[in-house]
Amino acid sequence: MALPIDLRSDTVTQPTLAMKQAMMEAPLGDDVLGDDPTVNLLQKRCAELFGKEAACFVPTGSMANQAAIKSLTSPGDEIICHEHSHIYLYEAGAWAAISGCSIALLRGPRGQFDAADVTAAIRMNDHHFARSRLLSVENTQNRGGGAVWSVDRLQSITDEARQHGLRCHLDGARIWNACAATGVSPADYAQHFDTVSACFSKGLGCPVGSIVCGDRATIDRASRARKMLGGTMRQSGMLAAAALHAIDHHRDRLSDDHAHAKMLAETLATCSECDIDPDGVETNIVYFDVNADADAVVAALAEAGVRCLDTGPRTVRLVTSLAADRSDIEQACGVLTRVLDS
Repeated sequence: MALPIDLRSDTVTQPTLAMKQAMMEAPLGDDVLGDDPTVNLLQKRCAELFGKEAACFVPTGSMANQAAIKSLTSPGDEIICHEHSHIYLYEAGAWAAISGCSIALLRGPRGQFDAADVTAAIRMNDHHFARSRLLSVENTQNRGGGAVWSVDRLQSITDEARQHGLRCHLDGARIWNACAATGVSPADYAQHFDTVSACFSKGLGCPVGSIVCGDRATIDRASRARKMLGGTMRQSGMLAAAALHAIDHHRDRLSDDHAHAKMLAETLATCSECDIDPDGVETNIVYFDVNADADAVVAALAEAGVRCLDTGPRTVRLVTSLAADRSDIEQACGVLTRVLDS
């Protein structure tokens, strides 16, 4: 790949030629009428992968999360999640605007928390207060640097939530990365949750699309929410075919992205103007702090041929994906060293 090398996000991936061929050959129908065979196959396949009864194909990860939230809550309910959760920071306040919920924010290193934190956030059973109704967890945790939750920790917090009558949602936008990093199956992660969302357009390299899985009644409500939000599509089997191809062919290669992220982190650790712990890089996301204005660093890197994002006054994020192979990462490491040490 010639410069520039795009490390802004794993959403910048382009479909491979094989994926495009699968899209062109997909049998199609009308998904609004329920007869697109490729969409139906994807939904069945994902339900099986995550150990759930049913699934609903949607255009975006945000819609998957919000359809799940709307299906599991009522207006006036309260959601418990980490303060760095995607549903809170990056979905335009949809939990309030669409579902009429309030939100209780937890803190903890790398976007994670414990059962005691959940207990402390649950409201008293009193008509003065919002009803604590839903626990939402993000795995991997984007703002936590792609941190992976252990199954034991997930079981601990969801068990605590259920003791207090809460439902549980897993924002698994990058659940494929968590599975690749740990060897844990999608079903083993999802077993502790009522619903789970997963994204196809990040590490799996699809042009668009996410899935939300759960029991049949909940997914029926999620499908109604998809319609309400304008997310029903017609001959969307072309998009579903990309996801099916990715599930079969792109999951194993995610370990390459993780190795590339580690290479970047280890290079950054040698730069005098950077602060990073390479051991904290578990998957494909690298955050590092700089002794300068982050936006100026991002501009300098872009001019030198590496595109990335600043996420704070002194913080920069790099994300590895199908969009950059090993030679690209080696070239990016050289650019990082040259720019940051200058």
